[in-house]
Amino acid sequence: MSEDDNAEECPTEIHCYLAAFERSLVSVDEMLKTMMSVSRSQLLQKLDPLEQAKMDLVSVYTLNSMFWVYLATQGINPKEHPVKQELERIRSYMNKVKEITDKKKASKLNKGAASRFVRNALWEPDAENEHTSKTPAKGKKRK
Repeated sequence: MSEDDNAEECPTEIHCYLAAFERSLVSVDEMLKTMMSVSRSQLLQKLDPLEQAKMDLVSVYTLNSMFWVYLATQGINPKEHPVKQELERIRSYMNKVKEITDKKKASKLNKGAASRFVRNALWEPDAENEHTSKTPAKGKKRK
């Protein structure tokens, strides 16, 4: 049976989905070959602890997602399987790592510069207006 015969048997929409699925499988296969070409210990040596955590989370999430798909292909509802709770747990850890990353990227407040900025931005009366002002000047005692 040729590929044209298979295309005629299924609707065009399904054929498009199958073609996209095949491209995704090829892409996943290429990524796995790339990842498997380097040993895990060599890869982890080049990464800082936060990057190591990200890599581990992505790896375990991918593995569990693939198991989710496997369950679906076997006719098992993955939403009723413990893999769903595992994916949610991993997602919560991914969010924690993202918070840590965001905190590292957040700008730091330079208190000295901020106080100088505020002090210089505040209005100060001119020397001429100071004498006519009803409020006493700072540092002078009232008699």
